[in-house]
Amino acid sequence: MSQQQPLISHLLELRNKLLKAIGSVLLVFITIVYWANDIYHYIALPLMRSLPATGSMIATDVAAPFFAPFKLTLVLAFFIAIPYVLYQVWSFVAPGLYKHEKRLVVPLLASSTLLFYLGIAFAYYIVFPVVFGFFTSVVPEGVQVATDISSYLSFILKLFFAFGLAFEIPVAVVLLCWAGVTTPDELRQKRPYIVVGAFVVGMVLTPPDIISQTMLAIPMLLLFEGGLIAARFYSKKEDEPENEQAEN
Repeated sequence: MSQQQPLISHLLELRNKLLKAIGSVLLVFITIVYWANDIYHYIALPLMRSLPATGSMIATDVAAPFFAPFKLTLVLAFFIAIPYVLYQVWSFVAPGLYKHEKRLVVPLLASSTLLFYLGIAFAYYIVFPVVFGFFTSVVPEGVQVATDISSYLSFILKLFFAFGLAFEIPVAVVLLCWAGVTTPDELRQKRPYIVVGAFVVGMVLTPPDIISQTMLAIPMLLLFEGGLIAARFYSKKEDEPENEQAEN
């Protein structure tokens, strides 16, 4: 019974953290849902600016004009609430971390959030205009561009998540080197394989066009190099006592 009590208390704490994280997303969603249509219009601007004069966006499903902006606003609410969600994760795992681990986790959480936002911004402001401009420029004669709003939403969300996750590469590199899994020198020796892997990942995470694949792979390689530079300041702490007590 005494062994079950700590487990139950941890589960209750985990439930409370999850409820707070979900509540923060819902609170942001309720705050911005009134502007759902305006948000969708803003996200659709890169495509609309590339459409010819006769082109337009359409809704092939009866409920799509309502659910597409609703879904986009819900995803945006999650993006906005990410710092607080990560804070709840941090507050749950912090009591079980060593002092040197706490010193690393806090800057990593902050940098990972910033990099995720930068990945989304890069996709919206740099990738979308290029990709949509290319797609609309190669439309066969006699074909009118009329993109479904639900299909467009699925397309851009996939790219948002792909670029947001890809921009986390420096954090992953630092963690691997800090944990002693690898070293910056070993990663430099494997650079040719990483170049190939970046283009493979770009092919898997993005739509089947060479432009978006390349525009994802190149930033991934640059971020990898940045991660190597940052990883030089982190290494496996051999002199850290294994029995270091975690702070409460």
